[in-house]
Amino acid sequence: MQGMAVYPWRAALITGASSGLGRALAEALAAPGAALCLTGRDAARLAEAAAACRARGATVREALVDVRDAAAMEALIRGAGRLDLVIANAGVSAGTGGASEPADQARAIMAVNVTGMLNTAIPALEVMAAQEPGPDGLRGRVAVIASIAGFVAAPGAPAYCASKFAARAWAEAADGAARPRGLRVHAICPGYVRTPMTARNAFPMPLLMDAEDAARRTLDGIARGRVRIAYPRRLYAMARLIGALPPAWLSALMRLFPAKARGG
Repeated sequence: MQGMAVYPWRAALITGASSGLGRALAEALAAPGAALCLTGRDAARLAEAAAACRARGATVREALVDVRDAAAMEALIRGAGRLDLVIANAGVSAGTGGASEPADQARAIMAVNVTGMLNTAIPALEVMAAQEPGPDGLRGRVAVIASIAGFVAAPGAPAYCASKFAARAWAEAADGAARPRGLRVHAICPGYVRTPMTARNAFPMPLLMDAEDAARRTLDGIARGRVRIAYPRRLYAMARLIGALPPAWLSALMRLFPAKARGG
């Protein structure tokens, strides 16, 4: 544990914390005195993540909950006690596999990545608004995990790209309204992160990073008060450039690369 970053948030809730970036974020926040509420849908993996955080000295509550269940998420958040940081991390990914995207897949992606995010972020902001300010003068922070993919309308993953665009746009817009209430909202836009989700990708993933590195960049950006936290910078710049192409040019360019697989 020597040399680990120490972050100021003592009480945090993270959705999708059973693996990947969610688990890495939980472990990065785990320390003596920290109180974490970790959610997921796989009991065994969630228990492993919780055990790893307890080994670092944190107090951990595990909650098997589906972010698509608005009532369950609101009840969990309202019963969690003080929350300094809530990270809406739960998400799913899938593409077209080179064909048109199935309607049920597109709806499922939107239900988790957009509706599930809102089911987490909105009640969190409402609860935090009633809290006393912390040492940093804020009542609380909400971070939404979007993606650099949200800057590129890739034909191989239309629903996924659209869902991450929506998550980022909502977070950045919500931050403006949150600030006068002593709250902050952060849009997290990672590039390719080595997780079980990206392990299925059969195409090149430039600047692929470990989940631990992504967690550090995320939390450091939140600590600095940045609204949009996009990394790595070179991939972010490339995505902004490609995303600015005319749609027909972008579609032709994207056809040169394998499409993201269906399902997941």
